[in-house]
Amino acid sequence: MADKFDFKKEEKHLYQPKTTPNIVDVPEMLFIAVDGQGDPNTAPEYQGAVELLYGLSYTIKMSPKSGQAPAGYFDYVIPPLEGLWWGGDVDAESWVVTNKQSLFWTMLLRQPPFVTDEVLAWAKESLGKKKPGLDLTKARLISLTEGLCVQILHVGPYAAEPQSVQRMHAFAAEQGYRIDFSPQRLHHEIYLSDPRKTAPKKLKTVLRHPIAKA
Repeated sequence: MADKFDFKKEEKHLYQPKTTPNIVDVPEMLFIAVDGQGDPNTAPEYQGAVELLYGLSYTIKMSPKSGQAPAGYFDYVIPPLEGLWWGGDVDAESWVVTNKQSLFWTMLLRQPPFVTDEVLAWAKESLGKKKPGLDLTKARLISLTEGLCVQILHVGPYAAEPQSVQRMHAFAAEQGYRIDFSPQRLHHEIYLSDPRKTAPKKLKTVLRHPIAKA
């Protein structure tokens, strides 16, 4: 039996960077996205968003078992959870968040290319029958092209991310780039560890910021 397609293995430069900063050109990708606001540690809206993303993603992944496999389907590994973050009275230069309650976020799960709006609509209908309490209207399919970015593998608690961000920004400046935040280009995190099962000091998170020539 052929191995399942694994984005982390096929695109190691995007999902397995080193603990030293590097420049990367991120191509167009397809995601299911859920928007929200609030402290991810306490906001029920955040937990609901994550449950919705995984529920829909696993519904699509397991679609062959129900005879509903989309055209072009291939077996694959569900990619890691990702998030775009802004607001929160954040200092963009250091990424120090002073008000988590006012954080805005878009949580993401990457999808294979055969996932379409029609496939997502089917997944919503199917998941809704099993979990009628979920607000399925919050999930949408988006295409995201980040382009040129600086990234780093942050190992440690989320609260210590500013230290890695400062290293990223310094490296970008040394290479002749400036940080290029905009409503379309945001602070990006990819969660390689499950915080429910991993000690804070061992958490692995890809941090990625958009850049442009200085």
